[in-house]
Amino acid sequence: MKKFVAVAASAALLSGMAQYSFAAEHASKEKLADRLTQASDVLNEIMAAPDKGIPQQILAGASCVVVIPGFKKAAFVVGAQYGQGAATCRTSHGWSAPVFVQLTGGSFGFQIGAQSTDLVLLAMNHNGLQEMLKNKFKIGGDASAAAGPIGREAQAGTDWKLNAEFLTYSRAKGLFAGLDLSGTVLSQNTEDTRTEYGADVPFTTLLNGGHPTPANAQPFVRTVAKYFLQAKAKQD
Repeated sequence: MKKFVAVAASAALLSGMAQYSFAAEHASKEKLADRLTQASDVLNEIMAAPDKGIPQQILAGASCVVVIPGFKKAAFVVGAQYGQGAATCRTSHGWSAPVFVQLTGGSFGFQIGAQSTDLVLLAMNHNGLQEMLKNKFKIGGDASAAAGPIGREAQAGTDWKLNAEFLTYSRAKGLFAGLDLSGTVLSQNTEDTRTEYGADVPFTTLLNGGHPTPANAQPFVRTVAKYFLQAKAKQD
């Protein structure tokens, strides 16, 4: 009888653990879907004001797009800043399935005292793309970066074409501007990527277009592709 009770108790415990694991995974996937939705919203809101947003000729030349919604300043550590987002890269057959990334470090401060800032990073050439294919790199160290021009500023000079592997932008309290992110480190969020894809899919496999885009990520990838195609059409 005692043996039966022990077996039953073990079975109940395992069942409870399985249900908890399923619920936790479901909650994590919902969190990732929300992050992708926020990333799409950031792009839509930025591109809704073309004279104050990312210039068309810059977006048309981008190899990869990274969006970090709500990059935050950590109050408990002086100068510490942290954010999570998603990245997709252009391939021969469209934009890739996204990887989940995190951005840490830096001490550039926030616009007008804001504690949360939306960030957009664009890889602008082959070297920038190669840095993106690594699972971790330092902006301004491993890869050169510059605050991106906005609106018609792109017409005024060509430095961004010649020097920057990445152009970086920020938006806080409704104001959108180029921002120097030198010193920050962009890396793959392996745990979130594993949750999204159910396995440790390599960074390069995803960004090179070697994996189909999950259903919950398709709106984000379509948003990036839409603005890229619109920008390309205006350049042709």
